[in-house]
Amino acid sequence: MVKNLKSKSAESDFEWIDVVNPTADELNHLSVQYNLHPVFVQDCLQPEHLPKYELMDDVAFMIIRVYDQLASQDADTIQELTRKIAVFYSKGFIITIHRTDQSVITEVKEKLVDAGKCTSMEHLLNKLIKSSLLTYEAPAHQLTTQLDFFESTVFLADTPRLMLKDLYHIKRKIDVIKRLLLLSREIVDNTQRNTPYSRDIRDCLLKLDTMYDSMRENTSHLLNCYFSFTSQRTNEVMRVLTIFSVFFMPLTFIVGIYGMNFDYMPELKMKYGYPVVMASMVFIIIGIFAWFKRKKWL
Repeated sequence: MVKNLKSKSAESDFEWIDVVNPTADELNHLSVQYNLHPVFVQDCLQPEHLPKYELMDDVAFMIIRVYDQLASQDADTIQELTRKIAVFYSKGFIITIHRTDQSVITEVKEKLVDAGKCTSMEHLLNKLIKSSLLTYEAPAHQLTTQLDFFESTVFLADTPRLMLKDLYHIKRKIDVIKRLLLLSREIVDNTQRNTPYSRDIRDCLLKLDTMYDSMRENTSHLLNCYFSFTSQRTNEVMRVLTIFSVFFMPLTFIVGIYGMNFDYMPELKMKYGYPVVMASMVFIIIGIFAWFKRKKWL
C-alpha cells in the first residue's frame, strides 16, 4: 500500500512516500516514476539485509533496521530482533518501504510532519535515522536491568542452572545489536553534515555504542564468573570425595589382607585379633585426621 505522508508545498519542495508491504506492480511503478535502480528495488524485498548506504547517480539508497518491541524474550538473531526499513531519497522526494507498519514512521509523521515542524528533507531524513537508533535505547535499559539481577545472583550458592541459558541469549542480543550499530555508522557518516541535527545523531550513536560495549563486557565477565564458580563447586565436591577416599583407603587395605582366607594366617586365631584390628583402624583414622589438620586441608 502506497501512502503520501507529505506532499510538496510552498514551504517545502519535497514529498514523502511511504510504502507498506508493496506488491510487484507498486514497486515497478515507483521504480519508473522516481528512477530507482532495479538492484536497489530488489533489495527492498529481501528481509535479511543489514544496514547499508549506497549512492547511484543522484538517488541514495539505505537500509535501516529498527528494534522490534514485539520480539520474543529468546530472540537473538537479526531477523528476530529487528525489522527492516528501506529508504530512497533524492532531491524532491523520500520513499520509505517496509513490510509491516512501523512505529518509527508513525512517530516521525505525527511529531514532525503533522505538527508542521518539518523544515527540510534533510531534517526529515535525520529524524528518521535518529528515531531508528533510539529504538535500541529501551532494550539497552532492559538488558542492563537483567544483567544487574544476574550479577547479584551469580555469587549465590544456589545459582540456577537456567541462568546460563539466559546469559547466553543476552550476550547474543548484545552482539547482534552492537553489529547493527556498527553497520549503521556507515549510514550516519554518509548522510550527515556538520549541522546540529547531525551532531545530535552522532552523540546518540556514540551513547548507544558505549552502552552496548559496557554490557558486552559485563556479560562476558558474568559468564566467566559463572563458569569459575561452577568449577569451584565441582572442585569442592571432588575435594570432599577425595578426603573420604583417603580415610577409607588404609582401612580397605587392612580388610583386603584379612579377607584373603589363607589357612596359615596367625592373626586369625588370636583371641583379641578383632578388637586389635578395629583399634588399629581407629588410630589410623585419627592419624590421618591429625595430618590433614596440620596441613590445613580440613
